[in-house]
Amino acid sequence: MTDTALLKIAVPNKGALSEAASQMLTEAGYRQRWDTKDLVLVDDVNAVEFYYLRPRDIAVYVGEGTLDLGVTGRDMLLDSEAEAVELLPLGFGRTKFRFAAPSGRDWALADLAGKRVATSYPGLLRRFLTQRGLSARLIHLDGAVESAIRLGVADVIADVVETGSTLRKAGLAIFGDVILESEAILIGRSEHLPEDLDQLVRRLSGVIVARDYVLVDYDIRQDDLPAAAALAPGLEGPTVSPLAKAGWCAVRALVPRRGHQALMDQLWAVGARAILVTDVSACRL
Repeated sequence: MTDTALLKIAVPNKGALSEAASQMLTEAGYRQRWDTKDLVLVDDVNAVEFYYLRPRDIAVYVGEGTLDLGVTGRDMLLDSEAEAVELLPLGFGRTKFRFAAPSGRDWALADLAGKRVATSYPGLLRRFLTQRGLSARLIHLDGAVESAIRLGVADVIADVVETGSTLRKAGLAIFGDVILESEAILIGRSEHLPEDLDQLVRRLSGVIVARDYVLVDYDIRQDDLPAAAALAPGLEGPTVSPLAKAGWCAVRALVPRRGHQALMDQLWAVGARAILVTDVSACRL
């Protein structure tokens, strides 16, 4: 890009991914809009222009080359069949795309043959069925797919599932293989990736790691250090500094956020004291 060119990035303007996407970009050091009515925001400091678009349209804009990059769901990218590719999973907005049918009967994938299947993701579902040699009539609905069977327009549905509570309330039961495990992703065109992509990916990756890890600090006797270091080795190894108290040292390591309370118990058991856990706001690995 030239000095005056701006990296054009699409961000969901509404829906489940919108707020989380803007929050991640903010944590990565980029400006984000304050007014949800704003459709475009220019971040001059980082030479980025953000466009706030319908999540389902983002893959199309990126695939056509109108925009350089975008944040959308993996399910929406694959359903769009746009000329765009996944560059980085972002770790939020996780869902599963599943089949569901009236409870009280044991359904199998083979039972889909000849059935009417309602979905908001016809491209994704068509590919899944074709790969398995199944033929069904797809009914494309934009929303409230769980009502399709009760209203008599479908025999089965295929929809995004988070907890499954909505389906159960509609008298439906999940069956068959998971069609797709989705989450928010960064997308681009593989043939035309922008020069500034590496910086954006490093920043977003740093936010992801910061959310998944914490720093643990503790004091321990030198003789007990090997056992503690085995429990919390860090990435390239823990940072170890001598303390004024003879035979003792201070230790710092990056550890997974999940399970850190149990790790503190284990460190205490091998002799660690003054154990502290600190959140990480950003990092580069």
